[in-house]
Amino acid sequence: MIWKNTAKWFLITLLIGLIGGIGSYIFLRMLDITTNARISHPFFIYLLPVAGLGIGLAYYYFGTEETKGNNKLIDEIYKPKQCISFKMAPIVLFSTLFTHLVGASAGREGTALQITASISDQLSKIFKLTNQDRTLVLLAAVSAGFGSVFGTPLAGAIFALEIFFLKKIKIQYIPVIVSSAYFAHYICLFLGTKHTMYTINILPEINAPILLYCTIIGIVSGMASYFYKFMAEFIAKKIQYIIKFPPLRPAIGGLFLLIIFLLFDTKRYMGLGISTIQQSFISIQKPEIFLIKILFTAFTLSVGFKGGEVTPLFFIGATLGSALFLFIPLPISILAAMGFVAVFAGATNTPIASTILGIELFGFHTVAYVSIACFIAYFFSGEKSIYSSQKLGKWKIFKG
Repeated sequence: MIWKNTAKWFLITLLIGLIGGIGSYIFLRMLDITTNARISHPFFIYLLPVAGLGIGLAYYYFGTEETKGNNKLIDEIYKPKQCISFKMAPIVLFSTLFTHLVGASAGREGTALQITASISDQLSKIFKLTNQDRTLVLLAAVSAGFGSVFGTPLAGAIFALEIFFLKKIKIQYIPVIVSSAYFAHYICLFLGTKHTMYTINILPEINAPILLYCTIIGIVSGMASYFYKFMAEFIAKKIQYIIKFPPLRPAIGGLFLLIIFLLFDTKRYMGLGISTIQQSFISIQKPEIFLIKILFTAFTLSVGFKGGEVTPLFFIGATLGSALFLFIPLPISILAAMGFVAVFAGATNTPIASTILGIELFGFHTVAYVSIACFIAYFFSGEKSIYSSQKLGKWKIFKG
């Protein structure tokens, strides 16, 4: 009966929201503790090679399929075959925490998505769902994980729909995907999560010169996205060719990072870099900062450390936008905001979700600025994605 099916999906939606909200809260709380421990005890960076070896061994012996990370989720959504293993949640959680404890440059969205999706997918067994229904469960899980970890539920829902570019998505899927994100978001807030706040100054009215400035920001952000994707792929291929035994890749990579950390002042590039992102909205950042973050993040994740790429992309975009204050006569806060979301749009090929993200983080009054920057960045970022399994649309300026 229709009412029974409606009740079933309401319960599933609520459970996914609970899983996403509680999972993100626990993860973010543990991540704060881990980050504070590293800042208070800098000697943890000496464990970079050890942490890398531990992560490599854990995935090699206990999580071969889980090594794919977000690409595993994408593969299952496109062509659902078998339930994602529950062990993905703990293995990615602790691998991410160790990554941040030793100061490697990584994010957090990948962990939130994988925790929520791997646990939520177990509902497929409990409710005896079909493969088509599993697609909806995983889409809702991605929505809930993204929305709760960043405090942007609508962007989370749009991200889940846009990143998978599924023509077969049915209209009845949308309430489940959107509701899961909002349930997860408010549960996460209820438990005590405090998300980073950003303030945008009063903006000038849009006119022809400002449209040009927004376009320039979009083009530069798109090219930064392209460069990041190129470096991540290039480093991954070289590492795989040089080091045949997978667990040794993050171990040797960790040793290399440790040497760099000891030789140079690289504290701002460790972990998430939230303080630098915040500073980008109020003071000019040096032009080389975003380039160095690209290299650190691409190397860290390509050798096998875990976490995510989105927050580093926010760092790259915000510092890039801030640096452009030297050349573009707009308030520094909106330059940082445009770069923040535009680099993300180009890297993930999600200009709509990125625009919504900008609205939720910076306010509706920024919509004209962030939307232009995001869509221009999308067109100039190349055809590839940070998620190699993502099926992409056309209409790109640059190929590759």
